Amino acid sequence: QVQLVESGGGSVQAGGSLRLSCAASGFTNSNICMSWFRQAPGKEREGVARIWTGIGSPYYADSVKGRFTISRDNAKNTVSLQMNSLKPEDTAMYYCAAHRSCIGWYQWNRWSYWGQGTQITVSS
Repeated sequence: QVQLVESGGGSVQAGGSLRLSCAASGFTNSNICMSWFRQAPGKEREGVARIWTGIGSPYYADSVKGRFTISRDNAKNTVSLQMNSLKPEDTAMYYCAAHRSCIGWYQWNRWSYWGQGTQITVSS
């Protein structure tokens, strides 16, 4: 069955960097949409970035554009999120997600598969 497993969460001071990875297994389609979402306490889950595993074509939320980079390594079946210039407002639980299409990617309830989440805490 499909599995998504995140790793790389932790704590960092503002201005620092972290890298998240999502290991995917169980997919039969080589071109699916994968994304990173985040959810802070009391807030709705929001899309951070997404990418097609086959063709690439990354896309970012305005709040992280220029600071975060999503990438994929198809040989390892992983999608990563490099986060630079982190801000306290980036503090949240970060989730990896996968779906057959990127249409409407920013709507969290469109995604078929989710990882368990990994916490990112940015202190000022």
